[in-house]
Amino acid sequence: MSAGTEPAAETTGTAYYFPPGSVTRKVIGDPAALIGGLSALFLQALHPRAMAGVDQHSAFPAGFWPRLQRTAGYVTTLAFADTATADAAVARVRGIHRSVNGVDPVTGREYSAEDPELLRWVHVCEVSSFAAAVRRLGLIDDAEQDTFLAEQVLAGSLLGATELPASRAEVDAYFAAVRPDLVASPVAVRAARRLAMAPLPRRLELLTPARAGWTGVATVALGLLPPWAKQLYGLPRIPGTTWAAEAATTAGLWTLRGTLLGVRRATRRPAPPR
Repeated sequence: MSAGTEPAAETTGTAYYFPPGSVTRKVIGDPAALIGGLSALFLQALHPRAMAGVDQHSAFPAGFWPRLQRTAGYVTTLAFADTATADAAVARVRGIHRSVNGVDPVTGREYSAEDPELLRWVHVCEVSSFAAAVRRLGLIDDAEQDTFLAEQVLAGSLLGATELPASRAEVDAYFAAVRPDLVASPVAVRAARRLAMAPLPRRLELLTPARAGWTGVATVALGLLPPWAKQLYGLPRIPGTTWAAEAATTAGLWTLRGTLLGVRRATRRPAPPR
């Protein structure tokens, strides 16, 4: 397992956990990673104890979008901000984690958001999904995907995760090992439905195109799941059509990426620094 990377400095003397030129910036800065992040939420829900923490300590529907925004903000802060800003964000998240604990109704076991095992699950779901989405479009190669996973060991360790996989092969081995613990429980299915039918902001909730648009986003995110995760959710598989479904997911991901880039240009938002 890689121990991660040490903070690096630009010529300005500013230190970063992931400096300019890192694969982390290339991956997290690409709009496709955002769709990968949504896919990670579907994946994370399959772990009962990890899902219990979310289910019992989140307000739905009021807290849905703020939670997503906080998560996205944390990921981008860690990827692009200086170490002082990143450390402050890490401290805030670790502070929240201290109060997230309880008993999982599915397994009857206690859980804690500070548990390295659960932190490992959340981390691997996130980083593997980010990388898989960007790799699917050919925007990084296999070597860069492995480099990204190795760099992200540091991100996970900052929150207290341990024994983190640092390559595609190690990610695959981790998922194979943890799979017996995964289940599409009623709690997981409810969370997946909430994500697929997310409560739209008030100004958009009556607009049919907005609802259809989110349904398209959720469909692509589900399409990015590993085959074994789709199977756990009981997603229908029609023999002989796997290639068509995969092609549709890839085309949908290209479309969503283009839309997000178009919004960035229209609003004159600068691209994340690479």
